[in-house]
Amino acid sequence: MRAPADFLRFIRFSHTVFALPFALGAMFVAARGWPSAGVAAGVVAAMVFARTAAMAFNRITDWEIDKRNPRTAGRHRLASRGLAIAVCLVCSAGFIVAAWQLNPLCFLLSPVALGLIFFYSFTKRFTHFAQFFLGLALSVLLWAAGFDLIYATQDYDVDLRDGLHSMVVRLGVPGALRLAVWLHAAAFVGLAGFGLAAGMGRVYFSFIAIVLAALIYEHLEARRGSVASINRAFFQANAVVGIAFVAGTLLDCLARS
Repeated sequence: MRAPADFLRFIRFSHTVFALPFALGAMFVAARGWPSAGVAAGVVAAMVFARTAAMAFNRITDWEIDKRNPRTAGRHRLASRGLAIAVCLVCSAGFIVAAWQLNPLCFLLSPVALGLIFFYSFTKRFTHFAQFFLGLALSVLLWAAGFDLIYATQDYDVDLRDGLHSMVVRLGVPGALRLAVWLHAAAFVGLAGFGLAAGMGRVYFSFIAIVLAALIYEHLEARRGSVASINRAFFQANAVVGIAFVAGTLLDCLARS
């Protein structure tokens, strides 16, 4: 029997930190501070269930593709295909239940959300806009598309060999990195615009300055081109972006409540 830790590695559970802070930040703004315990639990459960289902589905659909990629060749040893299917089904059901507990509209839209996040797994087979579909699925379109472009530069040769599509294949590594800069610049403007529209104050914008610094660091590291620098750009910088955003929204809302 494989250890639970192996399955968490299989679905990259740690990457949940990328999208979850933005859901929490929006929740804090909507609640003008702390929401009820039920709402907070529902949002967290929905995000975790949805992402786990999506990652399990991605591993199922990319099973053979991942075996041919040196970077991902060991994934299938961490969990069986049957386990991945079972987890995908259970977490999909969990997401729908969590959405139902939040409100009727969330429940009605939950199958649409699942369809969208599952559809992303097929996009690399037919469109160079795969990274943008990922960003759409995570509801942080520009930011996620930008950081996934950086991460996908590691697979340029393999994707080209296997006939897979992405903006990295379309533009080449230098072109993809330049596009990622523009996407993150637009994402930063979007975060500033969100703050203005939500009436956020100095606390929020102070933390958004940290987001800008993290994004600059991310692209400086990405330019180095090594696997280690790309991983630092992807994991460290994006973790700081998410934490700074959620901390800024919460503290600003509490300061004004």
